[in-house]
Amino acid sequence: MNFWKTDKRYIGICGTILGILFLAAGAAQGQLGVIWKKAVMICMECIGIG
Repeated sequence: MNFWKTDKRYIGICGTILGILFLAAGAAQGQLGVIWKKAVMICMECIGIG
């Protein structure tokens, strides 16, 4: 059980790398533009411009 005490930093590093890979995969599929449009529309509705 000493593994869990000494290697917690590797869990964080692996999670960060996995998150970056998922972001890159989404951007490669063109999802970045879709999410950006949704975010802008929500912002415009909250402010009351749109």
